[in-house]
Amino acid sequence: MIDIFNEIIMCNKCGKKMINSEIIKNGFHIRTLECQKCGKKIYHPADVEEYNKFNSLKRRPFSVKLRMVGHSYVVSIPREIIDFQNKMENEMKRQMENLNKMVRLCLEEPKKISLMFETEEGEE
Repeated sequence: MIDIFNEIIMCNKCGKKMINSEIIKNGFHIRTLECQKCGKKIYHPADVEEYNKFNSLKRRPFSVKLRMVGHSYVVSIPREIIDFQNKMENEMKRQMENLNKMVRLCLEEPKKISLMFETEEGEE
């Protein structure tokens, strides 16, 4: 499939050539076209769609079960979250393959536990 963001695009406001750039929003790289003269930005629709899916999952509370396996407790991660992660870029797929090395659990306060997924470099 041809990606129009790989072609030369002229700004419809001032007629100048738009340049490729990107913004990072909540860890998402969203490709943009930006006019250096008037400042107009166009966001890549596929990137915006993935970002919106992420926000939809982020706002949705999930009920999960806590199970005992051996001497440890196990929390299942809902399929929607795993499916979303599997659709992400190669970097995210690589992270999902190495989850057993990258998950950190923190007791934040009574009745609140957080799971942190870290990259190999230790960034969250």
